[in-house]
Amino acid sequence: MSTESVAERCCTNWFAFLLHKFLKECVSEPLFMLHCAIKQQMEKGPIDAVTGEARYSLSEDKLIRQQIDYKTLTVCCVDGDQENGGMEVVVKVLNCDTITQVKEKILDAIYKNVPYSQRPRAGDMDLEWRQGRTARVVLQDEDITTKIENDWKRLNTLVHYQVSDRCVMALVPKQMSSYNISTSASFPRSSSRYDAVLRSVSAGSPEFSHSLVPMITPDMESGVKVWHLVKNHEHGDQKEADRGSKMVSEIYLTRLLATKGTLQKFVDDLFETLFSTANRGSALPLAIKYMFDFLDEQADKHGIHDPDVRHTWKSNCLPLRFWVNVIKNPQFVFDIHKSSITDACLSVVAQTFMDSCSTSEHRLGKDSPSNKLLYAKDIPHYKSWVERYYADISRLPSISDQDMNAYLAEQARLHSHEFNALSALHEVYAYVRKYSQEIVQSLKQDPLAQKQRLAYKLEQLIADMDHES
Repeated sequence: MSTESVAERCCTNWFAFLLHKFLKECVSEPLFMLHCAIKQQMEKGPIDAVTGEARYSLSEDKLIRQQIDYKTLTVCCVDGDQENGGMEVVVKVLNCDTITQVKEKILDAIYKNVPYSQRPRAGDMDLEWRQGRTARVVLQDEDITTKIENDWKRLNTLVHYQVSDRCVMALVPKQMSSYNISTSASFPRSSSRYDAVLRSVSAGSPEFSHSLVPMITPDMESGVKVWHLVKNHEHGDQKEADRGSKMVSEIYLTRLLATKGTLQKFVDDLFETLFSTANRGSALPLAIKYMFDFLDEQADKHGIHDPDVRHTWKSNCLPLRFWVNVIKNPQFVFDIHKSSITDACLSVVAQTFMDSCSTSEHRLGKDSPSNKLLYAKDIPHYKSWVERYYADISRLPSISDQDMNAYLAEQARLHSHEFNALSALHEVYAYVRKYSQEIVQSLKQDPLAQKQRLAYKLEQLIADMDHES
């Protein structure tokens, strides 16, 4: 159940509507660049398809602790209909990538300028390894060649299939995939797995159905656990052992710091944009200045002169209630896919953003979370940006209620076709009807509400609505 008050939810939605233009014109670029930089950096090294952990990470919880041997391969991906002028795309992959990971990297390369929702899905495509005009092998995460040892089944990778550098691949829709494998093809024959596959094909027709390649399903293997790079139980034991080893933890911190250094510029660019009153010549959005002045007025009204309290109010109002959600969830802004490792890294950035808005000093020790240690030297610098930002806003000319009302009316006009006002009013009424007794009682106790007879008007409205229904 949500613990947000009505005022907090309204504040969040208020900023969501009124900062849309600022988000689109100023914040979107550094936010998108940060997401792309994280994704690119993570994919330079192995990513476990089962656990979501990566060789390069900002999050210790999503860091592969074991040493993984891997090589970078370049594959030439051709259009399924290359003979009729299809394009060829060169893609860098890792030999430890699963087949689905390879398909996703190829799709990213082919459809890099296409919204994610309009792209084909990796699960709807087949990856064909081609050699010559007729020799084609369909690669899959699981097939009759999948290795099973004891209770563990390992997902197939490029190294499992002995795929070489500069090989030719094709990504084709499943129903169009050609399952032709020539027994005389010059694919690697040193593997007994390939011999088994080729024998099964040559025993029948050269044209064979996908259904003839039996997939290993959970029903066939009761209790079998799937793994890719790291077996879950081994990783858990290793994690427990690492907690007692300061030296090993320092090694991991060094790896985290290296990744953090690569992404530093992109984090700085985003934070600087969010904590600046002038971006690319754009003035500070009226909604921010108006809200911050309102908070200062309330502090004066209630005799609150502690600067830390005012700072906290402003931080809770805008950075922590609105911007943190945007940083952690760029898919709310862009038509993209956010992987689990990208989500973990963005969570570290979002936590750093929150720490930068705090007035309290966090004392670091040997038991401090790794994300606190990662940005320990940066947070004081970021805090100075926040303090300067709030001070700059307070010095800007105040916005009158008339100007703000005119701005709200203009925004309502510009976006009038995007919302159903009657539907919104119905949702508000449903909430008011549910808590009518509490709301009416509060209105009866408020002097201003008494003067305007708001309690009576609300009761009359509810009675009329009940009568209509």
